Amino acid sequence: MAALAGCASAGATAPSTGTRPAADTLRVSWSVDRPQYPSTYQRRTNPPVFIRNANVLTANGPEQRNTNVVFQDGKIVAVGADLTAPAGAQVIDGTGKWVTPGIIDAHSHLGVYGAPGTFAESDGNEATNPVTAEVWAEHSVWPQDPQMPLAVAGGITVIQVLPGSANLIGGRSVTLRLVPARTVQEMKFPGAPYGVKMACGENPKRVYRNRGPSTRMGNMAGYRNAYLDAERYRRRWDAYRKDPKGDPPERNLRSETLAGVLRGEILVQNHCYRADEMAQMLDLSKEFGFRIRSFHHAVEAYKIGDLLARDSVAVSIWYDWWGFKMESADGIPENAAMVQAAGGRVVIHSDSEDGIQRLNQAAAAAMFAGNQAGIPVTREQAIRWVTANPAWVLGIDSVTGTLEPGKAADVVLWSGDPLSVYSKAERVWNDGWLVFDRNDPAHQWSTDFNLGHGRPGVGR
Repeated sequence: MAALAGCASAGATAPSTGTRPAADTLRVSWSVDRPQYPSTYQRRTNPPVFIRNANVLTANGPEQRNTNVVFQDGKIVAVGADLTAPAGAQVIDGTGKWVTPGIIDAHSHLGVYGAPGTFAESDGNEATNPVTAEVWAEHSVWPQDPQMPLAVAGGITVIQVLPGSANLIGGRSVTLRLVPARTVQEMKFPGAPYGVKMACGENPKRVYRNRGPSTRMGNMAGYRNAYLDAERYRRRWDAYRKDPKGDPPERNLRSETLAGVLRGEILVQNHCYRADEMAQMLDLSKEFGFRIRSFHHAVEAYKIGDLLARDSVAVSIWYDWWGFKMESADGIPENAAMVQAAGGRVVIHSDSEDGIQRLNQAAAAAMFAGNQAGIPVTREQAIRWVTANPAWVLGIDSVTGTLEPGKAADVVLWSGDPLSVYSKAERVWNDGWLVFDRNDPAHQWSTDFNLGHGRPGVGR
C-alpha cells in the first residue's frame, strides 16, 4: 500500500496546551518576513443545519440521547434537547442516528503517496540525506489524489500529511481540510502550526546503513548534530532580530525548520516503536529544550505510560497493526487502554489509505480490547481518540475536535452507532459545508483524476 511505504520504509509560539495561534500571527520563518506558501482556504457557504432527535457523542462530555444539534455559518451553535431551528435551516431527522465531530487522522500520507501507487506518485520520502528537515510535505501533496474522497466517505474532515520515515528528520508536515481543491494551499488549515517528522529505529538504519547512521547510537548522534546546528542558527537569528545591523545571517532551510522546533513553533511528530527508544527521545528533547507532541505507531507505549503522562506526550497508534518487523514485534491490542489508564493521551491513527476509511471502527476495537482485559474505557473516551485528541496533537483543538458552541462545524451524521462495524457516515460537513452525502451523488466528491474513467465508488 502506498501509505505503508510511507512509514514502513523508509510570530506566535504554539504553546504546549495546543491552543492554535492566530492565522495572521503564526510565524513560519524568522529568516524572512515575506509570506511563505500561505493558506488560501475559504469556507464554503451552507444554509444553517438543524439535526433533530439524534444521539450525540460530543467528545467533550457524556453522550446525549434524542437531542438536537444546530450549526450555522461554519460554527456549532448548540447541542441540546430544547432547541429550535434557525430561520432557513435544513432540518434533518436524526431519529435512530448518531452525530459526532468530524474524524481527524493525525498520521496520513494521502497526497504524497497518491493512487495509483506508482513511482510517479511516490513523493513522501526524500531519502537523500539522514536529515532533510528542509523539505515540506505540502510541496508533494497532490490534491487530486482519488484516495481523499474515500476518506471523506469514512467521516474524515481533517488530516495531517507527514513525510515518510526513511530519515532521522524527514521534514515538515501539513494539516489539511479534506475538501475539493485545485491546490494544496486551498486545503491548508488556516493557522495550524507545522509539524516536523522524526523517525527512530530500523528505517533510518536500513536506508542509510552504507552512507549514514547504521546503528541506533548513530541515529541519536545524527539528531544531536542536527539540533546543535539549529541552536547555533537560532542564536544568530535571535541576535540579528534583536539588533538588526548589517547583513542578515545566511538562511539555511534545514536549520530554519529545526530552529522553529526549538522555539516551540513547530510540533514534533516522532515515528517510534520501542519503549526504550521513546525514552531516549524524551531525553533528547530535554537536552535541547523542545517538546515532543506525539509518538507515532508507538506499539510499546504501554510499557512507559507513566513517562508519557509525565511529559504530556501523546501517542498516535494503531489498534492491531504490528509484527511486520522486529521493532514492531511487541504490540498488544490493549495498548491504547493501558496508556490512557496511566494518564496518557491516546490517538488512533491510520497511516493507511484503507484504514483511514474506518478509523471509527479501529477506535471501537481498541475500546473493546481494553474493556475485555478489565481496563475500563468509556464510549466518550473512545470517540476522543479520533476527534479531540488528534486535534490536540495537531495544535488545532481550540478550533475543532469537539461539538462545542463556537467551534468549527466539522460534523458527521452516522447511520447508526459510530462505534459499530455496521454504521456508515451518511453525511459529512466540513467547516459547516456539506462535503459528502451518501444518498446524493451531487454531494460526493470526485477528483479530476477520475474524470473520463467512470465515477469512482464512494462506499467503504
